[in-house]
Amino acid sequence: MTRIGYGGDYNPEQWPREVWDADYRAFALAGIDTLTVGVFAWAHLQPAEDRYDFAVMDAIVGRATAEGKRIVLATPTGAMPPWLAHAYPDACRVDFEGRRHVYGQRHNACPSSSDFRRLSSALAGRLADRYGANKAVVAWHVGNEYGGACWCPACGAAFRDWLRKSYGDLDRLNHAWNTVFWSHTFTDWEQIPPPNALSEHWRGPDHTAFQGITLDYRRFMSDALLGGFLAEKAAIREHVPTTPVTTNLMGLYQPVDYHRWAPHLDFASWDNYPPADPSPVRTAARMALAHGLVRGLKGGKPFWVMEQTPSTTASRDVNPVKRPGVLRLWSWQSVAHGADAVLYFQMRNSRGACEKYHGAVLDHAGRTDTRVFREVAELGAELARVGDAVLGARTPARVALLVDWDSWWAVEMSDGPNRHVRYLDVVTAYHRALWQAGVPLDVLPVTADLTRYDVVVAPLLHMVKGDLPERVWDLVDRGGSFLTTALSGRVDEDDNAFLADVPGSFAGLLGVRVEETDAQPPDVVNPVSFGGAAHDARHVFEVVVPESAEVLGTYGADFYAGTPAVTRAARGRGSAWYVGTFLDDSGVAAVVRSVLAEHRLVGPLADVPGVEVAERVTVAGERYVFVLNHSGSAVTVPCPAGGVDLLGGRAFTAGDDLALAPTAVVLLRCQ
Repeated sequence: MTRIGYGGDYNPEQWPREVWDADYRAFALAGIDTLTVGVFAWAHLQPAEDRYDFAVMDAIVGRATAEGKRIVLATPTGAMPPWLAHAYPDACRVDFEGRRHVYGQRHNACPSSSDFRRLSSALAGRLADRYGANKAVVAWHVGNEYGGACWCPACGAAFRDWLRKSYGDLDRLNHAWNTVFWSHTFTDWEQIPPPNALSEHWRGPDHTAFQGITLDYRRFMSDALLGGFLAEKAAIREHVPTTPVTTNLMGLYQPVDYHRWAPHLDFASWDNYPPADPSPVRTAARMALAHGLVRGLKGGKPFWVMEQTPSTTASRDVNPVKRPGVLRLWSWQSVAHGADAVLYFQMRNSRGACEKYHGAVLDHAGRTDTRVFREVAELGAELARVGDAVLGARTPARVALLVDWDSWWAVEMSDGPNRHVRYLDVVTAYHRALWQAGVPLDVLPVTADLTRYDVVVAPLLHMVKGDLPERVWDLVDRGGSFLTTALSGRVDEDDNAFLADVPGSFAGLLGVRVEETDAQPPDVVNPVSFGGAAHDARHVFEVVVPESAEVLGTYGADFYAGTPAVTRAARGRGSAWYVGTFLDDSGVAAVVRSVLAEHRLVGPLADVPGVEVAERVTVAGERYVFVLNHSGSAVTVPCPAGGVDLLGGRAFTAGDDLALAPTAVVLLRCQ
């Protein structure tokens, strides 16, 4: 690649050939150089089980190749054709309530269906055999937005096989699931059903009588979906030995544990559709978290944004357009956080069905004089000017945020102490405080090497697995800081409580003991005094007994008024911090800034709300600093580094006044 990839999903099979000519003229105007093709093309590629027809795909690939475009070739298995469901009804999923679905929608195939697996892998192999030698194909895109779950008999059988491999024998399984409770001891593998509304659950997927069973089913289902990806990847590899293979992940998506998938992706990619939020700053922070998580899947290597909308989505009750400049701002933010490609869904509006109003580079009329197209073209020109400057560059960081799918699953299906506590809300609050403090940040699994970091933040680390406590001790002993929160250190990898004082294996490090855990409705606020101010706390209030920790913050109400809410324990050359409740944004920010200040890690523009500073560094040591204004208002700030702005051409010295319009982006090649 000689520049940041630019383009997106293109489905010319939906339109007559004369439209293709107009499309390619528009692509040239917009600087589009990368096209993802074939994502939902199964029905016309294989109109019957015994018949393939590559005529249209030959024309699509041939035209893109002739036009000099880079091709991301998809296996179209995210939506199976009607003939497959008709011939093999068991390939359709069974839902949580036990109902076998008939054909419809997409992502509708059972991941354990041998017929679906056989047919999808065969199609992937055919595509690879036919197009794998084409040098224009720069990547393979398997499936689409993997997710969902199935509870059919085939999944039940596959679950039992997964359990046999995971546990080896029933005694180990019964111990892990604590089946002595409620007379649940299993004496034969065949006695184990999938946990759903007909077995262990009540009120929905997060309400289960046996958390261990449901936790393992979620692990299994993530692995089952991965199995489909791996089968198609293997079929591609029979014909294409080196071209990278990926799939489009969905960022902060609970049903699939992307850390389990990471070793099997040649590079990570994801679809950036942030949830609606009236605050542009909160939206920017959430996108930064998702970018960081996806980048962290491959050890900090660059990733791709496989999809984003040029203007609007179509799947929500209300679908506003992106305001002027926001497309450019969000795209450059993704590059700032490590993206080596910025792609769209979609290149042209679909004519019908549920995405006909989903935003596109080209509208139904194919106009190139719209605001959206102009912004797309202007961004394309900027990317061309920047060229390969930041390609492959890494994002250096001394702070890590730990994210753990097992803790996410476990804490939200726990009966007690408070179901209003949502894992992602807590994680995003702590990330937002780090992001606003302007620190370069990696988002990592709990298995990651922590030796390069000075600060590790692990909010709501409910489940403690493997040697993490030892690695955290090492971090603190050598002078680092560790920060965690209420409900952390509660359970082992089987979701069973430690037979020890809370917070379990972290108690000695943190120097505290949690004696009681009070929970209250969301409207109940207990003020916490910390750093000379009072901050609202909600949901959970742990009664903390300090054993060797310094008390830095205290509750202001209830029978535990005056007792510790925030503590710090000096350990080795470092410190271990504990927050025994869930603070509001100001409280989280105050604690996070205190931790960062010990290491002089607070960023230069940390006190300018909504202005983000990010950095990428090449293997050769070239440093690029991005300054992005998400605040929605014009602001003037001191330039955080000296260099030449590759987008505007002006040279700056560190500390110069830097005037930022709303949605402004500055990209400094540092000197």
